[in-house]
Parts: sequence; C-alpha cells; structure tokens
Amino acid sequence: MENYFNTAIAGKKIVITGGTTGIGRAIAIQLNSLGATCLICGRNQEQIDETLSIFNSVDSTESKGIIVDLSRAEDIKKLFEFADNELGNIDIFINNAALAYGSVLEGEYEDWQYIINTNLLAYLACCKEAIIRMERSGGGQIINIGSMSADVREEDGSVYVATKAGIQGFSEALRKEVNRKGIKVTLIEPGAVDTDMQEGSTSEKLEKVENQEMMKAEDIARAVLFCIAQSEGSDVVDLKIRPHLQSI
Repeated sequence: MENYFNTAIAGKKIVITGGTTGIGRAIAIQLNSLGATCLICGRNQEQIDETLSIFNSVDSTESKGIIVDLSRAEDIKKLFEFADNELGNIDIFINNAALAYGSVLEGEYEDWQYIINTNLLAYLACCKEAIIRMERSGGGQIINIGSMSADVREEDGSVYVATKAGIQGFSEALRKEVNRKGIKVTLIEPGAVDTDMQEGSTSEKLEKVENQEMMKAEDIARAVLFCIAQSEGSDVVDLKIRPHLQSI
C-alpha cells in the first residue's frame, strides 16, 4: 500500500493555493514528501519561505512559491504564468485558499466582494486556467477544498456559507463538464480543523483536537492523498470528513 501511494504521487506537478498555512501547508508538505513537485502561493512572503524551508529540510523534490492575491484577476494570471515557467504542466490543481467571514449584516459591499472574489470567484477562474493546461497534456485532477458550512449553514456565517455552498454546486456541475476530457474533479468538505481560521486560542484548539472535536490539518492532507491515489477509472467525487465528536 505504501508503494501504491508513493507511485501515485511521485513525479506529479501540483499547484496548491493557500499552501502557506493551515490545510494548504499540510497538503503541500505531505505531497512534497512523497516526491511531488509543489507550487504554493500565498499573500505573505515570510509564510512562503517558512513552508519552503520545511520542504528543504527533508529529502524531497524542489518546490516553488509565489506571492499572489487571488481576489485579483491579474494575480491569478501571474500564478499560472509562474506555473507554466516553473512546472511546464499541471497534473493536479488544489483550490484551497479561503478567508473566514461572518454575517452579511457585518461590513459593506467591498468587504463581501473581497471574500467572494477570494473564496469563490478565484476557484472558478483557477479551475478554468488549470483545465486549459490539463487538456493540452491529456488529463489531470482538480481538488476543491470546500467546507461542511455548505450543508450546515451556520447562523451568523451567511457570507462564508454562500461561498462554500457555491463551491459545492460548482464542483458537481464542473465534473460533468470535464470528466470526458480525462479531468477528475473532487470536492472535499472538512468539518472543524485546527487552523488560524478557527476562533479560539492555540491551547483551546489543541484541547478540542485531543477531545476529538476538531481535526488536525494533516487529517485533511491524508484525505487529499487518498483522493489522488485512486485508479484512473475511479473518482472520489465528494468526500466529507468531520471530527469524530463534532456536535454539528
């Protein structure tokens, strides 16, 4: 089984948005350690450098990082131009970058626009750019990281819920559009995960992890690995993963 997973990942060229913190970083570290060449992006150079230093501390492939703000169309173009130059082609694209937000009763139009551009519109735009490149090379896989919020629809989280519900519907429709092109589309919807997006102190979140009320980012990374390692004729279409004792 170990050889099977190594074979599925080694040599793959993978782009991970939001790959500098939380779930994205855990995914990047896991895939890089198994021999994938990962290109990560984020909004903070220090976090990019920290993540790349983790890659370099183990016997792994050389990976890359770039600063972009995915709420901006020109930065999405910048990301894919960088990927073209550094990777040549994209085998797997992982849409992960997202920002937390509460109710539509909070903030103003410009605030919601920034969140929607980052959490939803960037997913659409990145998928289109990835698909163009995957078609040229004969196929690939897109993994969209969504959220249980698409189904739970928490009170006081209407803006964030709107973006995650949008990703859910988009992923289902997109798969029907591109699966005959040899492109897989997988949606992963985690429950509570110990990341900066979650409220509470570090000690409070660690206690929730210990109590099985919250997952580690590495749990989602393993789920991503499982989805990638399916046979060519097998798709994990929708994977929901929750803490064992999460009450929702």
